[in-house]
Amino acid sequence: MPRSAQPSSSRRDKGDPGARRGRLVILSGPSCVGKTPLHKALGRFYPELNGRLHKLVLFNSRSPRPGEIDGKDYHFRTRAQIDELRSDNRYAVLEVRADLQALDIPELESLLQQGDVLFEGSSFVGRALQTNSRLASVNRLSIFISPLSKEEIAYLKAPERNVSLPDLLTDVMRRKLLRRTTRQKMHLSLKDLEDIEKRAVSAYRELQEGWHFDYVIANHDGEDSDNWDAFYYLIGDARKSLDAFAELLKGSTPANIEKWDENLLPESGSRD
Repeated sequence: MPRSAQPSSSRRDKGDPGARRGRLVILSGPSCVGKTPLHKALGRFYPELNGRLHKLVLFNSRSPRPGEIDGKDYHFRTRAQIDELRSDNRYAVLEVRADLQALDIPELESLLQQGDVLFEGSSFVGRALQTNSRLASVNRLSIFISPLSKEEIAYLKAPERNVSLPDLLTDVMRRKLLRRTTRQKMHLSLKDLEDIEKRAVSAYRELQEGWHFDYVIANHDGEDSDNWDAFYYLIGDARKSLDAFAELLKGSTPANIEKWDENLLPESGSRD
């Protein structure tokens, strides 16, 4: 069945011919935050940048969404098939929300020999790519896409607001996920609603991982937004996020980029 914007120093910098030549670009964030349309927009408006990226395709136990292609978006397999890969050290198997995903590590290593590689997906997988010991010498550029800005988080978590950030964020993402799934399927099943709830509830835990990433792009135009494709040119945060992503790939740091600290988000259930 199986088949940093400022690069850190590595063996490559010292002229070692055996060093991995490519950079691993990690684009992560909660489900429906806008990662997929951002990547597609890069191909439309920055084809030269997108053309340098080899896409990393993982195994996934969920069913394909409308328009997704097996082997291009994911290798779609059953949960049992992916679970079998746990005993094979060539794979890293990860629980991602309600799904089971697997990374083919030798495939990633091979792609890095050819050039830059893009992973676009869950922040849980993004963190695994940051921490896997076999990838310790890889140059990385890690980018987290957030539905809230650092300023908004600081405003909302102030004691006088009396706001539960986990509850608010769950509601924000629930609305985005409902709009996306309704657009895709029109009529939602109980299974669809359960999946939406799992993804929405997961969002806060994923945002708590944001400080581990090199950069954070605050983007209010999630995958449900018309700003990605209603007009020829992008508008709103869709445009701002695309331009920021492109600048990071070029090695520049745009003015609207954020860097989070570990204490930005309180533990679930607490208020700072």
